[in-house]
Amino acid sequence: MEFVNEKAKQLEVTGKYDVVVAGGGIAGVAAALAAKRNGAKVLLIEKQFLVGGLATLGLITIYLPLCDGEGKQVSFSIAEELLHLCMKHGYEDKYPKPWLENGTLEEKKNRRFEVQFNANLYGILLEKLLLEEGVEILYGTSVCDVLVEDEKIKYLIIESKSGRQAISCKSVVDSTGDADICKLSGEKTETFKQGNVLAGWYYYHENDEYKLNMLGWADIPDKFKTEEQKRLEKSLKRYSGLDKEELTEQVVTAHALSLDDYLKKGGISKGYNLGTIATIPQIRMTRRIVSDYEIDDTEMHKEFSDSVGMFSDWRKAGPCYELPFSCLYGTTVKNLITAGRCISVTEPMWDITRVIPVCAVSGQAAGTAAAMSDDFKNLSVEKLQEKLQKDGVVLHEKDL
Repeated sequence: MEFVNEKAKQLEVTGKYDVVVAGGGIAGVAAALAAKRNGAKVLLIEKQFLVGGLATLGLITIYLPLCDGEGKQVSFSIAEELLHLCMKHGYEDKYPKPWLENGTLEEKKNRRFEVQFNANLYGILLEKLLLEEGVEILYGTSVCDVLVEDEKIKYLIIESKSGRQAISCKSVVDSTGDADICKLSGEKTETFKQGNVLAGWYYYHENDEYKLNMLGWADIPDKFKTEEQKRLEKSLKRYSGLDKEELTEQVVTAHALSLDDYLKKGGISKGYNLGTIATIPQIRMTRRIVSDYEIDDTEMHKEFSDSVGMFSDWRKAGPCYELPFSCLYGTTVKNLITAGRCISVTEPMWDITRVIPVCAVSGQAAGTAAAMSDDFKNLSVEKLQEKLQKDGVVLHEKDL
């Protein structure tokens, strides 16, 4: 292998913040809002040019349930606020009428508290909300390194059109989806061993209708598959989502798959047009932090003394989970906390916690904690819970 030595240089420190949120998906948006609302000076760094992540740029446009499927709402506060925001100017499908129009318990059991939204509109509304709240946004910017001193991240090294610069921070929220900050800082991480299958969701116009074609789907954990399903899926290409060549292959293949599928009904006409394609890879699970505790999918209805919110299983009715604060931070870096797909879970649980409502719940908890402290292991959980409850979060299932 050939190597070169990069020229050493002094980097300008272009900003000093209480909380820096890396990654502008739903988890990052929720974290930034929560941190700002709790008095912090907040910077949100996003490598794309729209917030929302997979929910907007990735066209995963279903805001999955805030309820348990049995008529009880379990996720509240920012998680609910962001659902209402995506419907502000209408919706595409799955209107949750019983939840918004005082439906009966039976009606709520038959219609989960979810909705299908417009990706482009939602991304702009999320951006507008962040700016109105006073969150600073840096688009087209990636965190490429960190400087750690005394077990804390002191500076984030960023790369953008302006070159390589440094950002000073008191605490950091890793909501990159890939636990990039965890990896860069030396925090213990784990990758998704099963890998991701190909997906190429796209929108098309047909006879005055705007339709979503969910081409490919998020794979279910191997734990829930029959032996026959495992056998049939052995030939499927899997993507880790952590390699540039592999990601390029996934995107190119998804583009070709979407085009071929669209052309089955013919080319462009007045009544048939290709609408929107995903502009980021539709990869669901890649890398996460490993903390002192990993929550598992078998722990439904379990009470955690350090719960910072609740969520349901989007795949089926019944389960309700409390989210332990100890799943959000690691063992090495004191001022680093995670949200969204980066939190500490078992592989089967990952499929439940990667979706929009859980990202919002964990994001709010992480952002609130980051505004309060730069040492999460020693942060008073009771004080954190008091703040979350004051902001409308319900912590325990018994309180529903």
